[in-house]
Amino acid sequence: MSQPRAEYPRPQFVRAEWVNLNGEWQFEVDRSDSGLERGVRERDLAQRITVPFAPETQLSGIENVDFLEAVWYRTTVTIPAEWSGKDAVLHFQAVDHDATVWVNGVEVVRHRGGFTPFSANLSKVAQPGEEATIVVRARDTHKGPQARGKQSQLYFNHSCLYTRTTGIWQTVWLEAVPAVHLGRPRITPDVAGSSFHLEVPVSANKPDWKIRATLKDSDGEVTRAEVRADLDLAPRLTLQIPADRVRHWDTTDPHLYDVLLELIDANGNVVDTADSYAGLRSVSINGKAILINGRHVFQRLVLDQGYWPESLMTAPSDEALVRDIELSIAAGFNGARLHQKVFEERFLYHADRLGYLVWGEFGDWGSGVGDTGNDNQQPTASYVAQWLEAVERDYSHPSIIGWCPLNETHQLLHDRITQLDDVTRAMFLATKAADTTRPVLDASGYSHRVPETDVWDSHNYEQDPTEFAKQMADLVDDKPYGNVGGHDGRPISQPYAGQPYFCSEFGGIWWNAEAAAAGKSGRSEDSWGYGQRVADEEEFYTRFAGLVDALLDNPLMFGYCYTQLTDVFQEENGIYRFDRSSKLDVPRIQKIQVRQAAYERD
Repeated sequence: MSQPRAEYPRPQFVRAEWVNLNGEWQFEVDRSDSGLERGVRERDLAQRITVPFAPETQLSGIENVDFLEAVWYRTTVTIPAEWSGKDAVLHFQAVDHDATVWVNGVEVVRHRGGFTPFSANLSKVAQPGEEATIVVRARDTHKGPQARGKQSQLYFNHSCLYTRTTGIWQTVWLEAVPAVHLGRPRITPDVAGSSFHLEVPVSANKPDWKIRATLKDSDGEVTRAEVRADLDLAPRLTLQIPADRVRHWDTTDPHLYDVLLELIDANGNVVDTADSYAGLRSVSINGKAILINGRHVFQRLVLDQGYWPESLMTAPSDEALVRDIELSIAAGFNGARLHQKVFEERFLYHADRLGYLVWGEFGDWGSGVGDTGNDNQQPTASYVAQWLEAVERDYSHPSIIGWCPLNETHQLLHDRITQLDDVTRAMFLATKAADTTRPVLDASGYSHRVPETDVWDSHNYEQDPTEFAKQMADLVDDKPYGNVGGHDGRPISQPYAGQPYFCSEFGGIWWNAEAAAAGKSGRSEDSWGYGQRVADEEEFYTRFAGLVDALLDNPLMFGYCYTQLTDVFQEENGIYRFDRSSKLDVPRIQKIQVRQAAYERD
């Protein structure tokens, strides 16, 4: 078979010399996490797995859905001889959850967190032309606080929690880099100044070296800039765009400029080269409005959880990532909340290309330690570290228009500061420090613990459109619907302070035509949605239109997020089926959504 997921995994920072390591690796389950003591690291492993698919998936060839406390991987590769004079860097795009990597018997990197990439320079253990034996141990306990997203901590799927993902689940690859090389740039669009500001880290500051950045469009070079690379750890450049070459990125015209980065030595030789791209797009706040390029763009978002039947959190192909965006746009959405998961970076690349608005979110679920309501959620310091890795990875993608580090945290407010308070504030402040260009929502839906959060929202699954409209109407009086939900009427959120507001989860209309035809009724673990299931498909459209109209007609609502794009296992409330096949009359869904929103009447 052809190599799985063979496309370049980091499309906003591309080097020409690389090798994709996806394919067959040795594999073994280590149920008691005793493999290191038993010598598993030094020997061949018992099974074979197809990387990058997790062992729980069909496409991995393993399909073991039991708890996997630890798993091991092993493969041997030859570093290309033509990379002579350069270092080989080993990249893992994502491994769930705690990973240790050895190469030729030497530990080269450790990493905690199941959603973000990490790498190791192999120059001290393997040179070009030599073999490198790569061994990976991934630990993934199902107990205790851990950022899991929607992965079930019970054996079976239940409610809105799904089959676990353990170990390698995104591309593994090798890259050739010079000893002194470019780091990944931070590209900040400046719409007011018609320019891009670049921060380009370098691995060392050499006397008289320079960085050159060239901006291009379809007509060729637009502008270029050079800066000394021997004074600052991250040299800064500004690419000023001439007035006749300015073209903004938005949902109707997702224009991307190409960016060529070059590191030049003291003799004028180009030592390192990388290709990137950028979109000229701004996000701003005016009262209750979130503006894109200064315009009121109503955000018709859909909740996208990024699961597939045969491959769970890993897209089965690059085309599958594109198809999900296209299916969403066909249904009338112009963006998504990427829910409880840091999506593969290639999804964001396609969102950039297709003009698809995205709210970046962390898979924070898994911090619960009880149900007392007082200190029931205890996210750890590692949540902050993992989230900052995600923000750093995705900073330069124009499709991302907001950040949301937490989702549906639920804890009483009382007279002492809890661990959830500390971590919520830390994640909010860290995001604001890392990115001053986008709004930050402290926690979607429930416990807003940060009074100065940029955005306020709610989750509301009321299924009666009339009652839903009534609940959403009080925004005009600065009394928006909120998820108060505390025990004995006590609050779980700081009060609303006039921020931009949207209903970031609603709908979730339960519809399964086959179950209805068979006369099955009532919510069950093998089929459920929010509220009473509609009696027939026609009732679905009536309810959908009523719920959507209540938000489209509210001039102070900057957007919404409908639950959800596809069915996911037992949760059958998607616009499409889990396998992405047709479930509803999509043009009819689109027509309901794309009429002008009251918010858009500038």
